[in-house]
Amino acid sequence: MQKQQNYDFSKGSISKNIMSLAIPMTAAQLINVLYSVVDRIYLGMLPGHLALTGLGITMPVISIIMGFANLCGTGGAPLSSMARGKGDKEEAERVMGNAFTLLLILGVAATAVFLLIKRPMLYLFGASDDTYPYANQYMTIYLLGNLFVMIGLGMNPFINAQGFGKIGMMTVGLGAIVNIVLDPLFIFVFHMGVSGAALATVIAQGCSAIWVLKFLTGKKAILRLRLDCLRLQASRVKRIVSLGLSGFFMSLTNSLVQVVCNATLQNYGGDLYVSVMTIINSLREVFNMPIQGLSNGAQPVTSYNYGAGKYKRVCESIKFSVIWTAAVSAVFWVLAMAIPGLLIMVFNRESQVVEAGIPALRIYFCMFIPMSLQMSSQGVFVGIGRSGQAIFFSLLRKAIINAPLTLILPIWMGTTGVFVAEAASQLIGGLACGLTMYFTVYRRYKNRPDAVLKNPEGRELQEV
Repeated sequence: MQKQQNYDFSKGSISKNIMSLAIPMTAAQLINVLYSVVDRIYLGMLPGHLALTGLGITMPVISIIMGFANLCGTGGAPLSSMARGKGDKEEAERVMGNAFTLLLILGVAATAVFLLIKRPMLYLFGASDDTYPYANQYMTIYLLGNLFVMIGLGMNPFINAQGFGKIGMMTVGLGAIVNIVLDPLFIFVFHMGVSGAALATVIAQGCSAIWVLKFLTGKKAILRLRLDCLRLQASRVKRIVSLGLSGFFMSLTNSLVQVVCNATLQNYGGDLYVSVMTIINSLREVFNMPIQGLSNGAQPVTSYNYGAGKYKRVCESIKFSVIWTAAVSAVFWVLAMAIPGLLIMVFNRESQVVEAGIPALRIYFCMFIPMSLQMSSQGVFVGIGRSGQAIFFSLLRKAIINAPLTLILPIWMGTTGVFVAEAASQLIGGLACGLTMYFTVYRRYKNRPDAVLKNPEGRELQEV
């Protein structure tokens, strides 16, 4: 009982509640980025840029896999938080159990399908005869360890949603440390190259998955993963999938745009520009890390208070997350504009890569601040269960704006058009999502009185 009181987000300072989760979540995001970014840094040290480009070809597949994990994690964790905010611990645990079962089913299915269509898929995603062997090596090993990846990514949100931000950070930290240690050993000492990078990642994710399951089945967890909660219930699965589709479509549309970008850049600029895009995507992951950490830290607080009928605290949470995500994005915008060459050379020092990458990076990130509004606002939509709006804005920026422009603009602008398309989608998508959230959520609940919740017997659960 004491643990539940310690993580009652309807009490205390909103900013402290959010930061108690956001700081370890941001650290976890940073560590999580190291999984893929460290691979790219090490592979960028190999002669030429083909190994790095081959790894970049696999990124759309990895985005799709992450989308399936998000479908269960970002769909189930807010529902679990809302049930806990209402005082219904039994339903909160059943949501988590159903999400886990769904995760296993999707993980096995995704592995089987991607292994079957691997070769044509990688060529469709922008591979050439020179880069396919590298992409194939990495993808095969990664897919064989896919279930570890999905369990670690998909179930960790349930740890964070209970208030155990530091434990959630340690989930990712454990895997990252293992990956950082094994990467140079497998790549350079054992001369395994791209295969070594993939094997190190899979082993690291396996360690994270074991850690997650050990905690969620242990005594310290408020909500536990129990066998009697694993049986799927149709209406519960429907709610999980409905809310999780936002995160899924965000990953899926990211994958779509990466495919379109790689194929277009391969057509107009060859392997060199695919390599440049791989570096830019790596930097984007780093830049997005603290923004996602703040948004994810605010989401359990928003969900819990929304479930508890504390609407003023919901608006406080929204205000805090939007202001701080915009401020953090401004810092990274300055870095991208001021020192693009130094950022690129972290991954590759070839003069032709740096020369082509500097203008591309500046264009790509020139509208990064408006884009942060979409990330924080979508977190709000997911946090209060508005799956329709969350899904729409996931599709709007990438599928409706970015992908078509990526195909059209290069006709007149060459490779530059690919990066202009991203900047245009950041501006339009970010402002559209941010303004919609403000008028339909923030203003609506700002002056609404708090609700008085009652249990099934008609007794008040809390005084408001």
